[in-house]
Amino acid sequence: MTHYDEAEGLCKKIDPATKGFIFTQTMMRIKDPKASLDFYSRVMGMRLVRRFDFPEMKFTLYFMGQFNEETAKTIPEDREQRATWVFGRETMLELTHNWGTEDDTDFSYHNGNDQPQGFGHIGFTVPDVYAACERFEKMGVKFKKEVDAGKMQGIAFIQDPDGYWIEILQADMLQKRGKDWGVK
Repeated sequence: MTHYDEAEGLCKKIDPATKGFIFTQTMMRIKDPKASLDFYSRVMGMRLVRRFDFPEMKFTLYFMGQFNEETAKTIPEDREQRATWVFGRETMLELTHNWGTEDDTDFSYHNGNDQPQGFGHIGFTVPDVYAACERFEKMGVKFKKEVDAGKMQGIAFIQDPDGYWIEILQADMLQKRGKDWGVK
């Protein structure tokens, strides 16, 4: 296996022991599952694939995915088989709710972009970034960056109910506007 681009620090030879490793999930903590599940299902079109409740530890995990209808047909009905399917997928969103946070008006999570910076954002590609952003605007979704604001036009950032940033882009936009963005 080789890399498809160059950058200092890359291991030139991928360890064969990592064959079969799959990046499966990104976890984000959420304050209020009702608000977050509504946002990710209604606004972003994701589906809840599997929920795990941990009563003794007082938290719930919600695994959200986005896939075409052909892939959706492969999701097992059986909960245990579905758990295996979830953990074998490429990229699921794991929303973690620690019980009781939804009732604390002063509670919030750090979005990763305020100081000190850390986690930045998750990203969604859409067929038409302008149509998607127009829809988000009509739905009252909070924008961090409008689609044509700043130097990188044709790309937007919205926020979920916890203030996490979500990059909205069109897969071929970089190809169309690469020179406009100063990309090498």
